[in-house]
Amino acid sequence: GAGGALVMGLEHGLYCLGCCWFLMALLFVGGIMNLYWIVGLALYVLLEKWAPFGQAISRLSGVGLIGFGLYLLISATSLFG
Repeated sequence: GAGGALVMGLEHGLYCLGCCWFLMALLFVGGIMNLYWIVGLALYVLLEKWAPFGQAISRLSGVGLIGFGLYLLISATSLFG
C-alpha cells in the first residue's frame, strides 16, 4: 500500500544518499548542472563499468587522487609552516 511505498522510497533515498554523496559534492563543486563535469563523470563511470580493465582504472584513479591529495596537503602545510 501507500505506507509500504513510502517506507520503500525512504529506504531507497537513504541508500542513494549514502552511496552517491561524493558524486553529488563533485557536481556542486564543478558547478551545478555544468554539462562538461556531468559528461566527464558519466564517461569515467561508463569506462569503469564496461571496460574489461575497469577495476584497474578504478584503482589507478584512486591512487592518483590519493597522491594528488597528499601533494595538496604537503604544499598547503609548507605555505603555513
